Amino acid sequence: MMTRNRRRTISAVAMAAALLVGSQLAATAHPAHDFEDNTNNPLKGRGYDGVVDPVSPGGVPMEAMSDVRCEDGMAGIFPCHKVDLASFTPLQDMESTFVNDLWGWTDSETGMELVIAGTFEGTAFVDVTDGENPVYLGTLPAVNPGDSGNVWGDVRVYQDTAYIVTESIDLSTYVPSTGEIEGNGIQIVDLTQFRGATGPITVAEQPRITDMTQSHNVSLNLDTGRLYVVGAVYDVTDECGTANPGLPVFNGSGGAIVYDVTADPNDPQLIGCMNEDGYTHDIQCVVYDGPDADYRGREICIGSNEDTVTLYDVTDIDDPVVLDRLPYDGAAYTHQGWLSEDHTYFFLGDELDELFGEVDERTTYIWDFSDLDDVELIGVHSDGNSSIDHNMFVKDGLLYQANYTSGLWIYDAWKADQGRVTMRGYFDVFPSDDRTDFFGTWGAYPYFGDGKVVVTSSDEGLFVLQSRAKSSDNTFAKGKRNR
Repeated sequence: MMTRNRRRTISAVAMAAALLVGSQLAATAHPAHDFEDNTNNPLKGRGYDGVVDPVSPGGVPMEAMSDVRCEDGMAGIFPCHKVDLASFTPLQDMESTFVNDLWGWTDSETGMELVIAGTFEGTAFVDVTDGENPVYLGTLPAVNPGDSGNVWGDVRVYQDTAYIVTESIDLSTYVPSTGEIEGNGIQIVDLTQFRGATGPITVAEQPRITDMTQSHNVSLNLDTGRLYVVGAVYDVTDECGTANPGLPVFNGSGGAIVYDVTADPNDPQLIGCMNEDGYTHDIQCVVYDGPDADYRGREICIGSNEDTVTLYDVTDIDDPVVLDRLPYDGAAYTHQGWLSEDHTYFFLGDELDELFGEVDERTTYIWDFSDLDDVELIGVHSDGNSSIDHNMFVKDGLLYQANYTSGLWIYDAWKADQGRVTMRGYFDVFPSDDRTDFFGTWGAYPYFGDGKVVVTSSDEGLFVLQSRAKSSDNTFAKGKRNR
């Protein structure tokens, strides 16, 4: 297994080479995306040609579908269990050729449920209030889609404002002597402009944040109004930047850049940086409300930092403290995870452990966070599937996991104290196979309620699913939280 420093060196060299030769798809600062497997097939961004074929690589006809119930293990062509297809919107119906991550917004005034999904061309907005009849409302273009496009992007929402990050950059603007380069920054969108829209509109954006040129990921603590931008590697402000002669300016090797969005959501204010453990691929920050009384009420961040789970106390953002770095057997690329709702357990996905042969099948790592000074890995879940796990989130005791070529899987976390989870439902949006590769499901958003789960599949489009899966934990069955 490579160390983090080794990964960062490879990524930096790859970027420098890409810039020098004018590559049209830069090897940007997400090192998991720079490698190739032992068959020389590129990882993410593999084979992208901007063409949408009549049938997707996953065997899905690129035609809109709706209202297909899961019966006898199938919903039409899709293998499933207790999850129905409300609708499928193919890429071309969103004016896109590739889709990555997503988030959602529920309008407190109108009840509109809006999906915000990253596409190669920018960010698409889709009204899924009526899950069987989604309405495409337009795309905000990426700043430089003609160069690197938006292969990797993410979005989060605070109140009525969306924050969009991508790794889109303009290679032609690179200045080797200074490391300056132009790119997407952080796009800010006031979502109230979609109220009353019944079809595509021209999407307006607020002034962008240009403290950094591009970034890989973004997270938001709704309780404190702090926006955490991670994996940003170019041209950040002096407060966060670290000079690298002959290479683009790095943000302390890609740690979080932190903004406050509470005073004016449309004008975030830089308040700090987290460079204490180098590059952070993804992060979740909460006001801890778990069993450890010593930390209850403090803002705790859990970073997925390439080769460790890293815990931070960021209550004082001027003085972030690393509480612990947690390695584990089988680590290949510590990618992303999510806390249980009672903040007692953390579920982690390693994006490359299956691909690099560290494990034999898709694996979820289960950590006990009841004592933040003595966190333990208490279980490892696998279920025989060969696909790669990606992003996951928890709602009402259920773990919603996007698993590339095997689609959405839903696990009951009620026995997490025993180091295990139980499958309650799934929907395979990539029915052709379960290959160990980066096709299929990128993200899943389960927070609209009433069982609605929206899933993106990179070479297919947007799936609105309706889950009938339930947790066996009575506290959730009765609509209550653990704490």
